Amino acid sequence: MSRIRWRGFYFITDSGLTVNGIAEDVRQAIAAGAVMVQYREKGKTAEVQLAEAREIQAICRKAKVPFIVNDDVSLAKEIGADGVHVGPHDMSPAEARKILGEKAIVGVSVASSEEALAAEKQGASYVAASPVFVTPTKPDAGKPVGIDGLKKIRAVTKLPLVAIGGINEGNVAEAIAAGVDMVCAISASLKEGKVRENIRRLAAPFK
Repeated sequence: MSRIRWRGFYFITDSGLTVNGIAEDVRQAIAAGAVMVQYREKGKTAEVQLAEAREIQAICRKAKVPFIVNDDVSLAKEIGADGVHVGPHDMSPAEARKILGEKAIVGVSVASSEEALAAEKQGASYVAASPVFVTPTKPDAGKPVGIDGLKKIRAVTKLPLVAIGGINEGNVAEAIAAGVDMVCAISASLKEGKVRENIRRLAAPFK
């Protein structure tokens, strides 16, 4: 298990937005201080996902940054990833942990304090409030929880809390002030291929 720092920038890959290629994006994200990396590449063949996930996992392990897989518990188990992130319509966190083991990182997307409490009871390692704002990378994500929603989730759980969805340089400080431990900003981090510089600016309010 890589060392976990539950505070800072959480990076998620996106082949649809990358300029540099997802492996180089991950290298730059880690160089900028990203504290966790998630492989999320839906729509690709199983063979491509396996190859990409292994390549990115190797980069993360060398840097001792936790590496998790989005949704695909089988892929996470096959490559020995540090964990998995599941959504409301995926496998339950309890089931994922049963497959991956007690030490696995199991993240869960939530949209309310009730969902956060349920995730905690089912063994989640962290919860990700999603989407916080309207997001171009996931148009079907549902109604934004907003800053008030972040505060309500923060009030009911001591689990590490991630803010994701529509996060950018203009609102990231407000999200952090609401009590989140990590932020993820896919579009803003990949803008113009300047991943290292973008993430450093996005993570600056944590200092």
